[in-house]
Amino acid sequence: MKPISADQNNVPILFSSASTVTATSSYTVNQLQRESDLLSMADLSSIFAAAIRIFSQALMIFGGVVPYIPQYLIIQRSQNAEGFSNYVCLTLLIANILRIEFWFGKHFEIPLLVQSIIMIICMLIMLELCIRVYSKSVSHHLPLNQQNLSHTKEVTPDIREKKFTDFQMDDFWKWTTLTSYLQFLFVFTFMLSTTTWLLLDNTYYIEIIGFLAVFFEALLGTPQFMRNFRLKSTEGMSVKMVLMWTSGDIFKTVYFILRNAPKQFWLCGMLQISIDIAILCQVVFYSDKYRFRKR
Repeated sequence: MKPISADQNNVPILFSSASTVTATSSYTVNQLQRESDLLSMADLSSIFAAAIRIFSQALMIFGGVVPYIPQYLIIQRSQNAEGFSNYVCLTLLIANILRIEFWFGKHFEIPLLVQSIIMIICMLIMLELCIRVYSKSVSHHLPLNQQNLSHTKEVTPDIREKKFTDFQMDDFWKWTTLTSYLQFLFVFTFMLSTTTWLLLDNTYYIEIIGFLAVFFEALLGTPQFMRNFRLKSTEGMSVKMVLMWTSGDIFKTVYFILRNAPKQFWLCGMLQISIDIAILCQVVFYSDKYRFRKR
């Protein structure tokens, strides 16, 4: 019988080792593939979450000004600002100046701060349009009940120039020049900033201006509601604007709650939604169809 060589004895061992290496390599490749898939899913989730966050922040910053686009277009097209209460501009300007001051005492999210700056610019643009329409109506001797910026139901023959520097309380926020509005806002901002600088370490003061900021914003729709109530009409008011107010306020309130914003923000957000709904009810109540049913 031919003796078995040492090399022949090692053949099974070599085959066994090769099989083990192959199995190990296959397991390693599969494990790496699974880990790669998990990492890819994690990356996609992170990218998706980041995209949602950026989108929500952009919506928060610019969403507030979108409702005023249809109202701006209506006023510009009709050259009639009667349906829009410019006290809405006053409310939002005061609210956002207060919010900016609040930020210096108690930092909140940067998108909310940027939103305030954007909103101030938007309200100044709306004011400029209303003043321009009013000035044009006076220069062309059009009926004031079609073009004035006053907030009385009756037509007033008073077409004199009204300035902030006249310091007439009856003329407050009925000035006929944009410069007067800017002067008032400058004085208000300067006085508020000085007070905030002096009381920056006073927690009670900071909380109060924070509450006032969101409270004024919550009352945004109140001037429009009162104007509609006095005139018993919503003609000239953009319903799209109010619908956008409502949807924006709902989104904003949910955003405040989810982002753990100061409680003043979401509490007043709920009040704002209630006023928006009340204005929408006015649209139905004062509509021609409703009046026809009443007859």
